[in-house]
Amino acid sequence: MHSLLAALLFLAAADPAAVLESTYSRRDFELSANPNSELWSTAPHVTADRNYLGQPIPGAPTEIRSRWSGQYLYLLFICPYDELNVKPDPNPAAETPELWKWDVAEAFIGSDFEHIARYKELQVSPQSEWVDLDIDRDNPKTQAGMLWNSGYTVKGRIDAQHKVWYGEMRIPFRAIYTGDMRPPQEGLELRIGLFRIAGAGQKRVFYAWRPPGQTSFHVPQAFGILRLRNP
Repeated sequence: MHSLLAALLFLAAADPAAVLESTYSRRDFELSANPNSELWSTAPHVTADRNYLGQPIPGAPTEIRSRWSGQYLYLLFICPYDELNVKPDPNPAAETPELWKWDVAEAFIGSDFEHIARYKELQVSPQSEWVDLDIDRDNPKTQAGMLWNSGYTVKGRIDAQHKVWYGEMRIPFRAIYTGDMRPPQEGLELRIGLFRIAGAGQKRVFYAWRPPGQTSFHVPQAFGILRLRNP
């Protein structure tokens, strides 16, 4: 077994907090960004309450839930906030360059345990803006970057009364794989990093589920495991 894969599997076995489980849905569903819906209310979740250096972030944590179907991986980010930092002229119909300058939730997903520098970056904003990137840290000059199109869909929703915004993603499994696609099935594992950027200026905060220990989210060695489960 490849040494990195063995190490990650050992990590997952030794530390359940390094694993986000995703529960199976027999049917695909429209995006509502509603955590109280039948499909989302009982979904497994993890929380992000530390910055990328591992320091605790005051206040309520960010929560991330997951479901999967025969075609798609679903993620729901639940993001409490004090003040929103949003783009003044959003255009959800087109990809938004430099979306990271505003409030955003991000998932970095990789299928290749031998070449961990290759992964997909997918973002969603409170206003349903999006960015999808094909990353190859070993060969940045040849990576597809923004030219790549995953075919994923997103929905953002702001609950101003309760000061929480929600970001939902529906990601085709075929977009995640860098080589031969394995059919989604119970027990399948992917590498995943889950992040959020919030606020502006001196109040800007960088949330990480698995803190990378550097002032960058692009540290694939720190990613955790997403595991498909059939309840």
